[in-house]
Amino acid sequence: MDIIISNASGKPIYEQITSQIKAMILNGTLAEGEALPSMRILAKELRISVITTKRAYEELERDGFIETVTGKGSFVAGKNLEFIREEHLRMTEDLLAKAVETAKAGDISLDEMTEMLNTLYED
Repeated sequence: MDIIISNASGKPIYEQITSQIKAMILNGTLAEGEALPSMRILAKELRISVITTKRAYEELERDGFIETVTGKGSFVAGKNLEFIREEHLRMTEDLLAKAVETAKAGDISLDEMTEMLNTLYED
């Protein structure tokens, strides 16, 4: 599994793992029912603590991205279309909040932002 951990990132390692696995599920890289590496194997590959991978998997399961079957492992959960839409909305909102912050710092008006968004969305 291609997960990149950055010690320079301000995000905790378990959050880096969680966000990258979520992205792989949302973009279809990881398909419904596909097995994830065991917590121990992933920890060994990433050279991190098993406790960290356990926390990441627990977060993913809590958020409905994976299902864990005792004795068998963790698998990509069946896709709930409404849940996926909500996750995309949340990610879009986060990115737009950063864009608004940048626009305000650059004295870019709401009309200019709206025009840019319309242009980008139509392309």
